[in-house]
Amino acid sequence: MRIALPVNSKDIKSELCPSFGRAPYFLIYDTTDKSMVFLDNPATRSTGGAGIRAAQMLIDQSVKVIIAPRYGENAARVLIDGGIRVYKNIAGTAEENIGAYENNQLNVLADIHPGFHHHGNK
Repeated sequence: MRIALPVNSKDIKSELCPSFGRAPYFLIYDTTDKSMVFLDNPATRSTGGAGIRAAQMLIDQSVKVIIAPRYGENAARVLIDGGIRVYKNIAGTAEENIGAYENNQLNVLADIHPGFHHHGNK
């Protein structure tokens, strides 16, 4: 199964980015074969709809789980409607969060915020 995490750098030791839609990169990790790939987030500099655009990109990548600090309500709706389960990260690196997920130590993310609409690149 493919899981995604918003990260600050192309490194499994990276901390998770606090902004899902504007994360510079997404780490896609396959729990079946332990492979990983880093994707540039095309929504990083969007003037609006960054979360929706990032969510759709991950749906297109056949991701089934996302681990992140928070999601805007529009992105969360797209993810959930796309059949993706969303989890709240723990403090630590992407690698530590993957381990926590594999050991069933993460909670479903229930804290959906209204989003940061129209803030552009700020």
